[in-house]
Amino acid sequence: MAITELEITKRTSFASGESFGDVGPYELLEGTAYYAVSPAHPRNQGITDLDLAPANAAGMVEFTADFAMLQPVNPDRGNRRILFDVVNRGRKTALTLNSVPTATDPTAPLEAGNGYLMRRGYTVVWAGWQADVPPTPGLIGLHAPEAVGPEGPLTGKIMCQFQCDQPSQVFLLADRQHLANPSADPEEAEATLTVRDLPNSPATPVDRGQWSFVRVEDEDLEPQHSHIYMPSGFEPGRIYQLVYTTTGSRIVGLGFAAMRDAVSFLKYAPATSGNPCVAGIDYAYAMGRSQSGRFLRQYIHTGINEDEEDRVALDGIIPHVAGGMRGEFNLRFGQPSKDVCYIIPEMFPFTDTPQSDPVTGAQGSLLEVLEQRGNVPRIMFTNTSAEYWRGDAALIHTDLETLTDAPESPSVRRYHFAGCQHGSGDFPPLEIRPADGLKGQLPFNSVDYAPLSRAVLENLDRWVTTGEEPPASRHPSLNDGTAVESHTLLERFARIPGVKVPAETTRAIRLDYGPEAHLGRTTKLPADEGEELPALVADLDESFNERGGIRLPDLSVPVATYTGWNLRDESIGNPNLFIGITGGLAGWTLPLPVTRDERERTGDPRRSVEERYASREDYLEQVSRAAMELVGEGYLLEEDVEEVVELAGRKYDHFVGDGEEG
Repeated sequence: MAITELEITKRTSFASGESFGDVGPYELLEGTAYYAVSPAHPRNQGITDLDLAPANAAGMVEFTADFAMLQPVNPDRGNRRILFDVVNRGRKTALTLNSVPTATDPTAPLEAGNGYLMRRGYTVVWAGWQADVPPTPGLIGLHAPEAVGPEGPLTGKIMCQFQCDQPSQVFLLADRQHLANPSADPEEAEATLTVRDLPNSPATPVDRGQWSFVRVEDEDLEPQHSHIYMPSGFEPGRIYQLVYTTTGSRIVGLGFAAMRDAVSFLKYAPATSGNPCVAGIDYAYAMGRSQSGRFLRQYIHTGINEDEEDRVALDGIIPHVAGGMRGEFNLRFGQPSKDVCYIIPEMFPFTDTPQSDPVTGAQGSLLEVLEQRGNVPRIMFTNTSAEYWRGDAALIHTDLETLTDAPESPSVRRYHFAGCQHGSGDFPPLEIRPADGLKGQLPFNSVDYAPLSRAVLENLDRWVTTGEEPPASRHPSLNDGTAVESHTLLERFARIPGVKVPAETTRAIRLDYGPEAHLGRTTKLPADEGEELPALVADLDESFNERGGIRLPDLSVPVATYTGWNLRDESIGNPNLFIGITGGLAGWTLPLPVTRDERERTGDPRRSVEERYASREDYLEQVSRAAMELVGEGYLLEEDVEEVVELAGRKYDHFVGDGEEG
């Protein structure tokens, strides 16, 4: 057993002792997981540089991770299922399934929201997997060893990317204030800094004399050069890329073993070993959002879902809003927080069935290793409009040779939450995003897709436990004409009064990081940029909402148009760039004209609310019918229909007027 000890140091009542249906109250357990894995074991061979980790006298590699778990006070009342929440940069996200907003303060008490997961009896588990999470109270991190070569800690090239929203002279040599990767030589002449406005546009070199590596604290507090400094200042919104030499490489691939072995411990270890799941666990599912969804795609591709005793860890996996990307989760000098498909190595293969790249000749399948082992978990890939407009989500279901829909594995479903942004929307639409203070050129997308996510988990559970087939995949399709190249829609969007469109859309790029990239080593930095990949999105209906994918009544019975893209406001710089290309993808909300007269006066091409619905009551009746149709198809839970209709009524009142008839 790879977990040698699970130390629980704190137990607290969850949600002030609230009782959840027949399951009853929950408690939160917190502590530390202690691991020891064998670098020689075949199940660990996929972990980059594990053979370079310091080992104990028994030849085992030791590491620790933060751990937390929500379980029923009476475990016998649970459903004997784990939902492993793959934390996002150390932050818990699973409770968004309960319609709880992601907390900006990691030390804030967990909220129950509508109690969905608790009423279902899930044991919700968090265990650190990310080796560069900073030691911030409340964050869940992994404490991994560094690789050591014959001459000591490894030294090699690394690339960082920076973007600011206000003028700044200094950046930490890390992604998003994570643990820094200091400069090995502050005078390094070969270090390069470039700048560009769009991910696809050519990079312009910044003269080496204009910037330097610096310490920003007292030398006793920060002996290493962990920042870049440019006296003239970094310009807001522009994209800077720095390539330099660093020393020290955390073995980030141990994150895969940390998740696998935490789940295996809770599923299989006896109570005498300190397993808190004394009632037993039959099934385990993992759900990861954004960065964490990309981690799951990399985990699937690496294929180490069986522990050192050949027992299956995860029975079901939901990589959410990961698009076609993976990331630096198993890379020498890896930075797991990096999230831009224009700089991430080893994106191919994208699909869950074998595919070929007609440009590079590469071949492969995301499930190849798992299929060779003969134990493929059930997998549901879920994405929103934002990942499609980023330029990569459609690659997970596209045959690159024929530009048709790719075949689908019998173990997979692919779902597109149409007209949604990366994170579930807030209503009323936000003008400024509170998490980072960003402002878009239009108010942010306000579609709440949490009900769709709940149905996905419900369907996955039935698929795993009873074999009941889930609803068919639903996404923009080349075969039925609902998928189109993103740039073809810009002219249409520009016809809507008040909508600005970018000069060009973003597309994923073929990147060559050298012949050792598949081994977790990048020998070319920056990468050689090759041809762009297709950037497919859902086509639009007459209300300018998306046609392809699962359409909530927000889209099928609209009072507004919703997108997965939104341009940066001029106040934060680079107004021709999508918000979130370097993190936090955003969309916009734009109400339909209320009356025919307003539509004609403004030249709006979208039919007005007045022309669509006889009254508020007529509108809500249509919303209810559309919601029930989704229930019948299996994409929505019947218990969520009331919530969907109630929100629709609030949107009607907000956009049209309190109780006014159309």
